Amino acid sequence: MSFNPERLLNMLLTYPQPSGYLLGFSGGLDSHALLHALAALGERLPAPLRAIHVDHGLQSQAVAWSRHCASVCAKLNVPLETFSLQLQPVRGESLEALAREARYGVLARELRTGEMLLTAHHQDDQAETLLLQLLRGAGLSGLAAMPGLTEFSRGWHTRPLLAVSRDELMRYAGGAGLEWIEDTSNRDIGFDRNYLRHAVIPLLKARWPALGSTLSRSARHCAEADGLIETLLSRTLERIHQPVDGTLSVAALNALPAEQQSALLRLWFGQRGVPSPTSAILQRIISEVLGARRDATPQVAWSGAEVRRYRDRLYLMPPLAPFDPSLSLVWRGEPALALPAGLGTLHFRPSVEETGERAGTGRYRIRFRRGGEQCRPLGRGVGKRVKALLQEAGVLPWMRERIPLLEIDGEIAELIGICRCEPAARDPLLSGLEISWDCPLPWRQFPQVDKSD
Repeated sequence: MSFNPERLLNMLLTYPQPSGYLLGFSGGLDSHALLHALAALGERLPAPLRAIHVDHGLQSQAVAWSRHCASVCAKLNVPLETFSLQLQPVRGESLEALAREARYGVLARELRTGEMLLTAHHQDDQAETLLLQLLRGAGLSGLAAMPGLTEFSRGWHTRPLLAVSRDELMRYAGGAGLEWIEDTSNRDIGFDRNYLRHAVIPLLKARWPALGSTLSRSARHCAEADGLIETLLSRTLERIHQPVDGTLSVAALNALPAEQQSALLRLWFGQRGVPSPTSAILQRIISEVLGARRDATPQVAWSGAEVRRYRDRLYLMPPLAPFDPSLSLVWRGEPALALPAGLGTLHFRPSVEETGERAGTGRYRIRFRRGGEQCRPLGRGVGKRVKALLQEAGVLPWMRERIPLLEIDGEIAELIGICRCEPAARDPLLSGLEISWDCPLPWRQFPQVDKSD
């Protein structure tokens, strides 16, 4: 079957109806063929079309490429926006990964609500991706390669050419008289994908001519199997997941076979938008965190995330920022106060009963626990160590030095989010205020939700 606008339209009609289409246009063969076919549909296209070109700032010809893309879009009467980046590769970092991450960051930001991002990945790209994932030792999710349709930013991302070979696109482009950009870096076999494309796949195709369609079919089978497994695992994950704080039950995880533990953890990471760790790190989580004593507080970290345990709960969170508990902040009556080290914001609001303004009489400071502090919680009539109050409140061990404490003239007046102390009741300003803490991190253990009903 040859590629043409009608075939493209039939594919697009199988997807949700978007408010518009945003084409990622590089100016190369694949995206030019897709753009031309979309433009050829005219008013039959279900939604308005616009294009976006991202210049990564990595090629000397980038300016000429941007001009070419602008010229093509002008001839086809398709609105185009161009974004120029100045990427600075770090030694040892994958240039491909850096460019891809930056490009999709721009696309995610520019996609409008309800729009559908179109990219020109085709059947041969899918075959290359599957082989790369095999060589990296990927599981089913990796072998599913590139999905045809996913949610993305404020809309969707679709790859409508996954069933179309590069040869078909070449024939279409030749028949339409298209001219496109040839990126010479695509022939550099120092890149893994290019090595497969130019040195390995031609040998495989010489023996198995239908390689592209066969490997794409395998990727679809893997995607179907992965989706089925995810559906089944989601039911188990729901039973051991605590919706109040997003934690997992360690006891419930330990009652499962090791292979289910790994699969459930990967699913949990994916649902939370966290990059999946390597198999070695995943094994460390199972042995060092799940396998630790109940009174231990182990942790395992990887790029962009860490897992910690407290009692029977498993916490997934961003890595804690470096923190100096000797820090303090002066509060001068402002309605909000930003805390250091990613600890969020304190909000100061008049209580419901407060009808007039009251003037503060003391010096107000936000500080953190350094050890040995005491206060007299309202209603108790006796002094208590702050450490003991934090433990009673279920504050997580690694957050106890990060709990904001409000001082008036050097006396602790409130453990914010936990309890007020006697100095607050004597202060005319604080007695009419409610203080809340908007913290992006889990900081205390909540009662477990009973899911037996």
